[in-house]
Amino acid sequence: MRRIILVIAAACLLLFAAVPVWAAKTELIFSWSSNAGPLNPHLYSPSQMYAQAMLYEPLVHYGDDGSAVPWLAERWEISADGKAYTFYLRPGVVFSDGTPFDAKAVKMNVDAVLANAGRHTWLDMINQIESCEIVDAMTVRLNLKNAYYPMLQELALIRPLRFLSPSAFPEDGDTSKGIIAPIGTGPWVHTDFRKGEYDVFVRNERYWGPKPALEKITVKVLPDPESRVIALETGLIDLIYGAGGHAAGQIGLEAFTRLARQGRLPTGVSGPLSTRLLAVNSGRGPTSELAVRQAIQHAVNKDLLVEAIFLGVEKRADFLFAPSMPYCDLGLAPFAFDRAKAEQLLDDAGWALDPGKSVRVKDGQELVVDFCFTGNDALQKAIAEALQGELAKVGLRLNLIGEESDSFLRRQKDGEFGMIFNDTWGAPYEPHAMVGSMRAPSHADYQAQAGLPMKNELDEMIGRVLLTTDEEQRQELYLEILTTLHEQAVYLPLTYMTSVRAHNPKLRGVEFTPMRQYIPFERMYWAK
Repeated sequence: MRRIILVIAAACLLLFAAVPVWAAKTELIFSWSSNAGPLNPHLYSPSQMYAQAMLYEPLVHYGDDGSAVPWLAERWEISADGKAYTFYLRPGVVFSDGTPFDAKAVKMNVDAVLANAGRHTWLDMINQIESCEIVDAMTVRLNLKNAYYPMLQELALIRPLRFLSPSAFPEDGDTSKGIIAPIGTGPWVHTDFRKGEYDVFVRNERYWGPKPALEKITVKVLPDPESRVIALETGLIDLIYGAGGHAAGQIGLEAFTRLARQGRLPTGVSGPLSTRLLAVNSGRGPTSELAVRQAIQHAVNKDLLVEAIFLGVEKRADFLFAPSMPYCDLGLAPFAFDRAKAEQLLDDAGWALDPGKSVRVKDGQELVVDFCFTGNDALQKAIAEALQGELAKVGLRLNLIGEESDSFLRRQKDGEFGMIFNDTWGAPYEPHAMVGSMRAPSHADYQAQAGLPMKNELDEMIGRVLLTTDEEQRQELYLEILTTLHEQAVYLPLTYMTSVRAHNPKLRGVEFTPMRQYIPFERMYWAK
């Protein structure tokens, strides 16, 4: 009898373990594919952007409507020539360790970033800041080399120009070598972590703004999206939020659509946040020919990709940047799916498809293009295989190269690719920050454009568009830059990327924002 009772008790425990217990609480359990990292506000990977945004704040915030919103600076003035930005700091703000946030703290952080400007050449704002000047205890002035119109938008970025407590600086002030502790002014404090297991954030009780309703956020390290879904369904985590589909994404698209269809858990999809695309190399192999690049554009059935791979979660993209982005609604004609036109372009360019052959040839060279992707990314692999099938129908063979992330990134930087994944960055980077980075050789954009006969002219126009104070001239320059890139077919846009969410039914305030790297935990709360 005792054994029967024990068996029944064990069975009950297993049953209850499989059923989520949606209890009211003050803690949120989230998950991510890796630990939050060292959380140095002035550096990049392996620090995770969602976590950096929890701790560190900007002078100017990027509002939900795309406007520049006062934040650590309660107001600012811009000089008539556009070369000086004076910021009046919000009084009463302290870092989470109690250190005052003042002009000295701002200058200390700006100077630390400028001292390592070589790490930030992709961001033209850093190149433009000449000095940080203390006007008085609560006023600072950023002096620029030139007028730079995206200044406020780029000050809102999650990195590299946010603010670390002076007490957390190393003795020599060089944060590029590391920091003493991740201490910011933000609504959260990083209090604990265990490598490969979790990170813990608690509410910053010294926070200057409205205090979050949540008291604690535990972020469990779950590298596998499928494990994350099981954890949500069984109540082990409360929230899935972020990009869907790829290896580093929060959830697979099939799993997300299943959750949405079942309706047991609240789900949602954001609007377009950035563009999923391929960079097409204009300086290497067959894609150095404009006709080949244009044929690729016409040969891909994007609607089929949206239906078969993205399950409708992402929508077809026809342009480098979504027309909703500033300066990007240009009225350009998309490259329509037209297999016959693709074949004609290749025929006219001398790429012949001999009877009984599957690959076109020109001057003894086969029409073969190297397509590089991250090998353990199931979504990239699925897209690569689908495009391989599509392009084979017009006599172009894609040579699929799936590699580890480090090798993939190296190819982006050195141009050893025919086609390669190279997504855009979304707000508030678009179009200015990404266009500006096109001049840096360490980016796939530069490598893809390097073979264009007008590359020097493009780079010169990019320099001018970022510095002009004439709004009409800025619009004209963006029109010329983006039209040229579109017509030269150095990008193959596929879909507009979205964020997705699925969560505990009692969790409220789970909202999307324009910045896909930012998760607004401070807006979330538990229903009573």
